[in-house]
Amino acid sequence: MSELLAGAYLAKGTIGNVGTPGAPIAAFSLVVVPSQHSVSGTVVITQAVKGADSHIVVQVKGKIFSTGFGEFTQVVSLQGQYVQSVPPPGIGSFLAEFNAHLAIDNAWNGKGGFGYWNHAVENVPVAAAKELKSELV
Repeated sequence: MSELLAGAYLAKGTIGNVGTPGAPIAAFSLVVVPSQHSVSGTVVITQAVKGADSHIVVQVKGKIFSTGFGEFTQVVSLQGQYVQSVPPPGIGSFLAEFNAHLAIDNAWNGKGGFGYWNHAVENVPVAAAKELKSELV
């Protein structure tokens, strides 16, 4: 069983133009298990503009693979669903899709993008949090 989580670590950071007024930012906190090529955790999308899209929490899962070459040594894909409220004058809510793609170095810095209901954010910085790897096993 211990081999199943071999090398697992916590990755935290942001996707988006942090510091740009009104820009949507996706903050991630992920458990990465390289031996299983798996990633799972939480993404919180925030935006300074008031409304239904100003704070979204998404449980995600995805894949991580090594590229073996170049500046970006890993690629990551994330998918998840969250409850999206219908904007007024509509009433109700539905399950909306979230997805993200990252091209990163071993320190979790690079480029990427993410998409969620009626929004697509492309070619933005991916930045690791200051305290990146806390070993789990």
